[in-house]
Amino acid sequence: MYVIGIAGGTGSGKTTFTENLVEMFRDDVTVIHHDNYYKVQDHLTYEERCKTNYDHPDSFDTPLMIEHIKMLKNGESVSEPVYDYTVHNRDRKKA
Repeated sequence: MYVIGIAGGTGSGKTTFTENLVEMFRDDVTVIHHDNYYKVQDHLTYEERCKTNYDHPDSFDTPLMIEHIKMLKNGESVSEPVYDYTVHNRDRKKA
């Protein structure tokens, strides 16, 4: 098993590259998206959440993502969080 991190700036081709990997390897690839791991912001109002700098590393729940990667490497399944961009928070119904 390999874990491959794909990083790059906006418009650099990350999505296209990932889609090509999935097309080539089909069911042998699991993709998780760092963007789904934005931190829960229930403690902030909507207006405050709108002002959050989502490009800052502190906006991500990276420890949870790392935990999920370790679980996947151990053959366990995970429930990737779902981030709702319309409310700038995790979707509690799909989390």
